[in-house]
Amino acid sequence: MVLSRFLPKDEQFFDFFTEAAANASECAQVLAEVVDSSSENLERRVRRLRDHLGDDISHRIFSALRSTFVTPLDRDDIQHLTTSIDNFVDNLEEIGKRILLYKLGESTPVARQLAQILVEQGALMVKAVPLLERTAANGQEIRKYVLELHRLENEGDDLLSNALAGLYDGVTEVPSLIRALRWGEIYGLLEDASDAGEDVADVLEGILITYA
Repeated sequence: MVLSRFLPKDEQFFDFFTEAAANASECAQVLAEVVDSSSENLERRVRRLRDHLGDDISHRIFSALRSTFVTPLDRDDIQHLTTSIDNFVDNLEEIGKRILLYKLGESTPVARQLAQILVEQGALMVKAVPLLERTAANGQEIRKYVLELHRLENEGDDLLSNALAGLYDGVTEVPSLIRALRWGEIYGLLEDASDAGEDVADVLEGILITYA
């Protein structure tokens, strides 16, 4: 253990993290386009989500982890950060597939608001994650982004609660009931994705406790 202090640390992980955060942000923007569109180019946009690079980036990180003796962060932190970002992206992909499957047509204000929260969470990851390369120096700035990720998740919770409370208002026929049920499911998936975004914040917070 003492010897490891004098061995070079493989800094490629920070490049991988930055790439993963950028991919997550791009996927969130594509999902917002999916939510905002009706049928126009919907399948093409959902295919872009399916073809995201998240799994490939995670594979490269875990491969590097197996072959690297000294890592710049604790191995568990690297695994948790990789998994949390990947889970965020996987949630986005699932929402896109479900919207395509349900053929819901015109979107709703609630869905667009929830999707915008995910876009903002992705943008915050892009800002926060590269700062990990100098965690001690950047601790205060990272913490600011962590708090904002938490705030956005709380905003998503409130949006979902209000949406579900009035989901069936004015529903009098079976087709409109089915549509309401499906939008309710999409809302829940969107909020689950914001929970995954908050999980990224939790991992960042844990890294701050150790290194900042």
